Amino acid sequence: MAKVELINQKGEKLKDITISDSIWKIETNDDCLKKMIRLQLDASRQGTAKTKTRSEVSGGGRKPWKQKGTGRARAGSNRSPVWRGGGVALGVVPRDYTFKINKKEKVLALKSALTYKYTGNELIVIDSIKFDTLKTKEMKTLLETLNLVGKVLFVTKEDNPNLYMASRNLGYTYALLADEINCYDVVNSDILVCDEATINYIEEVLKND
Repeated sequence: MAKVELINQKGEKLKDITISDSIWKIETNDDCLKKMIRLQLDASRQGTAKTKTRSEVSGGGRKPWKQKGTGRARAGSNRSPVWRGGGVALGVVPRDYTFKINKKEKVLALKSALTYKYTGNELIVIDSIKFDTLKTKEMKTLLETLNLVGKVLFVTKEDNPNLYMASRNLGYTYALLADEINCYDVVNSDILVCDEATINYIEEVLKND
C-alpha cells in the first residue's frame, strides 16, 4: 500500500497514512484522461453561435433582373451566399458539444489524474483546513508556510466558506468540495491539497469502481 505524510497547517508532520494503490497508484490511461478532460471543456461551451441562411436573411423577394438580355450573370435573389449581405452557406448553428463517455472510463480517468498527483509528489494531505476569517491574507500565509508554488487546488470534505472566499481573489488558488473533484481541475493544478476526510471519501466512493 502507498503511503503519504499527514501534516497540519503549520507544515508539521503528524504521521504517515496509508492510501489505496488501486486509486492512487494505478497504471494510468492517458486516452481516458484526455477524453474526460475534453468532455468537460466541451460541456462548458454555450454552443449558441448562429449564422443566417439565405432563407433567414431579410429581402430577396424578387428577381434582381430579368434572366436574359442584360449581359450580367443570371441571378434569382440578392440574398444568395455569393452576394454581399446574403445568407451564409453551411454556416454554424446552435449545437450541443457534449458526447457520451462510459462510467468506467470516467472512473479510470479520475484515478489516472489522482495517480499523476501522487507519483509526481504533487499531493499534500492536511489533517484539516481551518481559517478564522475569509481574508486572502490567511491563504497567502498558508501557501508560504507549506511552501506551495504554482496553481494550488484545495479539496475539503465539508463546506468551508472561509477557505473558498480566501482563495477566490487569487488567480492561482481554487477550492472544491470532495464530491466536486474532477479530472480537469486536478490536472490543471500544480499541487493538490486534500484534508484527511477527503482522502477517505475518495477511497470510499472509488473503491468498488
